[in-house]
Amino acid sequence: MSPFVLHVNGKPHQVDVEPDTPMLWVLREKLGLTGTKFGCGIGVCGACTIHFNGAALRSCMLPVAAASGASITTIEGLGTNGLHPVQKAWVEMQVPQCGYCQSGMIMAAAALLAGTSQPNEADIESAITNICRCGTYNRIRQAIVLAAK
Repeated sequence: MSPFVLHVNGKPHQVDVEPDTPMLWVLREKLGLTGTKFGCGIGVCGACTIHFNGAALRSCMLPVAAASGASITTIEGLGTNGLHPVQKAWVEMQVPQCGYCQSGMIMAAAALLAGTSQPNEADIESAITNICRCGTYNRIRQAIVLAAK
């Protein structure tokens, strides 16, 4: 085991784990940040999406050794002064059904809007590759457009 210093949600954390431990498990088990969800474990579904130096990234595929020194943001740290605009739009558009994928979906949408302030349909389709088993994709797209305003 090795000690790693992680910068999560603006705060430093030291964790003592194996270098190949996925960030998903470090966040959930070592730091108690359970908003990041386990879905597939192979980087496909996006339930574990976090921001890694501002970019959306699947945390189940990110070894902790690669995250040392990087800026990590989870759903718990997304809104600095209350809810993030994407979170507000999610509520207004009543996006979630079961809600399991929502933290990862919101993180992907927030990363998209940070880089593209007025995304078009193609931008949204290419950036939001997360899977929603409930199929609320129309409301997800509507919420992203609303958050961009």
